[in-house]
Order: sequence, then structure tokens, then C-alpha cells
Amino acid sequence: MVPEPAQTLPAFHIMAKPVGSRCNLDCAYCFYLKKVSLYPDSSFRMSDEMMEDYIRQTIEAHRVPQVTIAWQGGEPTLMGLDFFRRVVEVEKKYIRPGMRIENTLQTNGVLLDDEWCRFLHENSFLIGLSVDGPKHLHDVYRRDKGGKGTFDKVLRAARLLQKHKVEFNILCTVNAVNSRHPLEVYRFFRDELGAKYLQFIPIVERDNDTGNQEGLRVTDRSVEPEQWGNFLIEIFDEWVTRDVGTMFVLFFDAVLASYVRGYSTICTLQPTCGQGMALEHNGDAYSCDHYVEPKYRLGNIKDDPVGVLVSSQKQKTFGLDKTDTLPAYCRECEYLFTCHGECPKNRVLTTPDGEPGLNWLCEGLKKFFAHTQQEMQIMAQLLQRGQPADGIMPILARARNQQRSKFNDVGRNDPCPCGSGLKFKKCHGK
Repeated sequence: MVPEPAQTLPAFHIMAKPVGSRCNLDCAYCFYLKKVSLYPDSSFRMSDEMMEDYIRQTIEAHRVPQVTIAWQGGEPTLMGLDFFRRVVEVEKKYIRPGMRIENTLQTNGVLLDDEWCRFLHENSFLIGLSVDGPKHLHDVYRRDKGGKGTFDKVLRAARLLQKHKVEFNILCTVNAVNSRHPLEVYRFFRDELGAKYLQFIPIVERDNDTGNQEGLRVTDRSVEPEQWGNFLIEIFDEWVTRDVGTMFVLFFDAVLASYVRGYSTICTLQPTCGQGMALEHNGDAYSCDHYVEPKYRLGNIKDDPVGVLVSSQKQKTFGLDKTDTLPAYCRECEYLFTCHGECPKNRVLTTPDGEPGLNWLCEGLKKFFAHTQQEMQIMAQLLQRGQPADGIMPILARARNQQRSKFNDVGRNDPCPCGSGLKFKKCHGK
């Protein structure tokens, strides 16, 4: 029996994969390419019937005015432009009065051309473009099936999106290589690419042949914990002094939200998860994009509607496990309110007292939270007073000027006014 609508969630997010794990690239760190083994005899193409079921069920299950229809992969543009033209027509068929539909599409950009971009603009698609920084950093891991770098094709895609005024975000994976060049990566996106919305995703790649979240070893491509913290800190320090309100870094906004509202805006930093399922090309629904594995399969939308699967007890248990399995070390941490153990897929370490479940990124996250606490509190206070967060920039500028004034008349061999105990010439007078 199908539950009454009141028993289902009012809103949720599904990442639909119309070509499954098929992709025209061979990115070294991509765990999803290995998911091909789940469907050995498949054509890896979502049928129009399945596409219509997904859209209809998603619209029917939502009880909020905006519905997001999200397309991922693999590489979803391999379905071809005509498929997405049919998507838009199906949405028009089922949309309810007063409802708005937003289509999002995550892509490597290789297949985008003028025709694609005209369509994306005309239908208000929000594009996530995968770029790992400038050419010498992007091409290390993001290569095509022939082993060639893809930067030039992705840059061309970005320029086409800009030409056709298509709204797009950058999704940058942070790995063992580009994590050592934070400001070069950030300034490339800001100054050369002209992107305004950035999402940094840390690569924590389990060292196995399945792509599943199993085993406690990570690959050499994974970002080191301390380097993840340093990467975020260096970018934050530049952003908070000059770019607040003009550049939008998802992780910074999400942490700030926890200071303002008491909870974050992204699933990795929330106390529970489970409202972001993955939908394979054949209608199989899984608990999460990172857990497309047989034991996390919820069912198929041909048998049970999307709204029922996302509200199922199995999915609720999956979401609650994030908190229920959190080590005592994390529960007692001063940054629990903004971290909540981060994503469960990254919990591969043991705590200092030997309890399993510590996040691989813990050291770096704590370093970032400690470094940014004062600035986050200032921005939160501004927002709570109804003022924009960019008000922090003149506040910090005044503080820097006052700090500099302390050093104006200090001799090189005098004690440094900062209180370090060192001579000025060996401290702030260097």
C-alpha cells in the first residue's frame, strides 16, 4: 500500500544518472566508473518511460513550490540533446500551478556546443562544470579514454556557457596534487575563468577495486588531512578580506550557516543524511550517490514510487546512522555543531582512544574551524542584525590598519609589540 502523502518528506533531492556510470572521460579518482559491474548486460541508457516516471513521481511527491530535477553521471550529456528536450516537455506535462522546476546538470563539458548552450539557457538549466584548476593541475587526473588531458575542451565549454549566459557553478575536486596550490586554483577560477560559484570536493578515495565504501586504506590521489585544512584556510583568508559577496564558496557558506541557524546547508555537515538519493538509469534507487552498492539499494521506482523510497525505514536508518555511529571523540568536539563528523564515507580512521569512525579529514577540518571561528562569528552577527556578510571586509581592514600603527615607531631591536617575546626584527619587522 502506498503511504499517504503526509507520511512522505515534503522535499528531497535525487541525483538521476541517465547513462549510469558511462563516461567519455577516464578520471583517475572516479569511483563511479567501477559501478559498471552492477549492470553487466545494460545499454546504460534511461528509457523515455523511465525518465517520465522519475519526473512525474518526483513532482507528485513534493509539497513545496520548487522541485529540482538533477542529472548526473557518468556523463549525462551522452544521452544527447534530444533526450533533454523531451525532459522539458515531460516537466511541462506534470508541473502543478504555482510550482517551479529547476533542472541541474553536472557535466565535464566536453560535448557542449552552441546548440547545447542555447537550449540550456532557454530552459534555465543550472550547470555544474567539473574543473580541477588551471591546465597543469586539471590535466593530472582528468583525462580522456586515450590518456590525454581535457583542460582545453573544458575551458572551451566554460566560454560557451558564458557566451550563452548559462548559469554555472564550478565543481573542483581537491586531490593530492592541486591541494598544494590553493591560491593558484582559487585565483584561476576568479580571475581567469570568471566563475563566481565554487564547490570544493575533497578526494578521499578508498583503495579497492569495487568503488564501494569498504576498506580502511585510501589511495595516494586522496587529499592529505592537513593539506585539506591548509587549502581551505589559504582560500578563506583571501576570500574574507576581498571577495565576500562577489565570490561564493559553498563550503564557507555552509559553515557560516551553522553559526547563523545552528545547522549547515550541505548534507556532509548536517547531523543526519538520507535526503539525497541516487537513481540509476534503470530505476534502481540507492541511499546516496556515494553508496551505490547492493546493500544500499532501496528498490526500483517501477515498483515503489520515489516518495515512498526516500521516506522508507531503510532510508531513515541510513540517515540516522551518521549520528548513531559517531565516535565519542567527535561527540565531545567543540566543532560538532558545524561538522557532525562530516561525510560517513570518509570515516576510515580510529580515534586517539581506539574507537573506529574518525573522519580522514578531521585534522584539517578542525584546523579550518579554529582558524576561521572569529571571522565566522563576525559575519554571523552581521547577518543576524540584517546586514550583509560583506560588512566584515571593512571591519578586517580597520583592524589591519590599527595593527600596523602599533609598529610605526618600533626599533628593529625593540621587543615586538605583538607580545611574542621576540625582537621586532625577528617577528613582525621581518
